[in-house]
Amino acid sequence: MRPGALRRRLDHGDVGRMSNGNYMMTGLHGLDEPLLGNRDYDGRHSEGKTPECIWVEGQWKEHLHWVALLFTNLIVQWAQWIANIVLGSVSFIARILPLPSNTQSGSNWKLLEPALNPLQEARLRSLQQRLGIPYDGSRLEHQEALKQLWKLAYPDRELPSLKSELWKDMGWQGPDPSTDFRGGGFISLENLIFFAKKYPQSFRRLLHKQDGNRSEWEYPFAVAGINISFMLVQMLDLQSGKPSSRAGRRFLELLAEDEMAFDDLYCVTFQMMDAQWLVKRASYMEFNEILKSTRTRLEHELSLESVSRVKDLPAYSLLKR
Repeated sequence: MRPGALRRRLDHGDVGRMSNGNYMMTGLHGLDEPLLGNRDYDGRHSEGKTPECIWVEGQWKEHLHWVALLFTNLIVQWAQWIANIVLGSVSFIARILPLPSNTQSGSNWKLLEPALNPLQEARLRSLQQRLGIPYDGSRLEHQEALKQLWKLAYPDRELPSLKSELWKDMGWQGPDPSTDFRGGGFISLENLIFFAKKYPQSFRRLLHKQDGNRSEWEYPFAVAGINISFMLVQMLDLQSGKPSSRAGRRFLELLAEDEMAFDDLYCVTFQMMDAQWLVKRASYMEFNEILKSTRTRLEHELSLESVSRVKDLPAYSLLKR
C-alpha cells in the first residue's frame, strides 16, 4: 500500500473514533484489515440478535469451555499415569542392568565392578602397594634410587650431592628433588628409572629436548614425569579397590598380559605428551593443557578394540630403545 493511501485510510471518518481503530503498520507491510481477536469492539457483530439469543449463545460457549477443560484434565491424568509406568519400568531395569554414568572428569564412565582372575588380582595388589609408598628422602633405598636416576641420565657427569643446584639440570624445581615428589610418591621415581633403562634413546631425547622446534620456556623434565605418574593413577582409577572407569578396566586387561604394564604405559604417555607439546608449539604455562589433551588421546587409544597389550597402542611406535 502506498503511504498516501495509508494516510487517507487513517484520516477517513471521525478522528475521535481512531482509538477504536486496530491497524498495524510495520516497516515492511501494512495490514488491510483490523487485527483478529477484537472484531466486535463497536457492536457491529451483535446487530440483529435478541437478548435471548445472546444469553443462549453465552451459555453454550460456557458449556463448551467446561467440556474442553474436563477433557484436558483427563488427558493430563492419563499422561501422568503412563509416565509413572514408564519411569517405574526404567528404574526397575536400571537396578538389574546398571547403565554407565558420567564421572567428574567427563571422559570416564563408571561400569560394573570387574571380575578379576587371580593373576590380575595379584598384579593389581602389587601395583597398589607401590602406589602407597611416599618418597622419603631419609630412606637409603630412596636415596640410592635418586642417584641411580642421575647416573642413567648423565653417565659422563659426576654425581652431585642429594642437595645441589645441579639437580635443576634434570628438571627438578629446586636443589632438593625430594620436595617435588609430593603428588607422585616413590613410584614416580621408579617410573623415570624404568623409562631410562628400557627406552634409553627416547629418555635421553626427551631429557635433552632434542626433537622438534622447542619453546624458549620448556617444561621441566623430571617434574613433568611426576605429573604424568599422578595423572595415570587418576585416569586409571587405581586408588579405588578395583578400577571401574572405562580406561581402568581396559588397563586391567593390559595388566593381565604384562606385570609392568603401568610402567610401560607411563613411557608411552611421556612420549605422547612431548609429541602433543611439539604439535601445539606449547610453552611452560600451557603444560596442564597439554597434559589434559594427552590424557584424552590416551583414553581414546585404550578404547581401541585392537589393543590387548601396551605395545598395541598406536603411540607405542613413538618410543625408541
